[in-house]
Amino acid sequence: MPYAIFEGTDRRFSNQRVFWIGAILAAMAGYLNLIMLNLFQVPVSHMTGATTRLSGDLGSLRVDDLLLVASIFFGFLLGAILSGLVVGPQTMQENPRYGYALIFQGLLVAAATALGVLGVQWGVAFGATACGLQNAMAASYRGLVLRTTHVTGIVTDIGVFLGHRLRGRRIHVWKLWLLITLLGGFFVGGLGGVFAYRALGMYALGGTALLSLALGGYYLHWLAHRPETVGPVDPAAIDTERDS
Repeated sequence: MPYAIFEGTDRRFSNQRVFWIGAILAAMAGYLNLIMLNLFQVPVSHMTGATTRLSGDLGSLRVDDLLLVASIFFGFLLGAILSGLVVGPQTMQENPRYGYALIFQGLLVAAATALGVLGVQWGVAFGATACGLQNAMAASYRGLVLRTTHVTGIVTDIGVFLGHRLRGRRIHVWKLWLLITLLGGFFVGGLGGVFAYRALGMYALGGTALLSLALGGYYLHWLAHRPETVGPVDPAAIDTERDS
């Protein structure tokens, strides 16, 4: 997919910070999705599998499963809507609304954990809503589309970058490494979810809730106490990462 060189990003949101935040969020999504897969045999971090299963349930008239999968689909959609309402900007920038969104996400996962522990299968819809909220929080960073709850687009874009490189075209190497970081974060989160679920069962999901709440609180604290820095600058002055 083609990328714009720049989309009005604030200089203060450094590449290094985006790498760390992206890796943590992707790991959280991989972790949550793995646990939900163990419990309900359906993913909540992306809608491809859920949509396929929804069509299969509808065609086979499996009403009980149809209702469950529909709750996942519409839960994810609701999460994306909530993100649009709470966060607003389509490009990543320093904004306290990200902190509020992370705290809200933590509460959603906490609700999913509580319902799961009680054996209520509808808790999976809260997990899907949390993933939809997270996935829509930042649509792009300096022209690079960011999705942290699924890897189909990430793998596609990595392939495109590598294809351009093999043809001798110049690319932004840091963008390729950011995509690889997101992919690795999702994988490591899923791997951690395997061992956590074996040890704790559904209670393991509570770790994601606590981490999301802690991240949101920390981000709001950091914004309130960070030193004053310069605001937006000319894109030509900061987009110097184009490597051959």
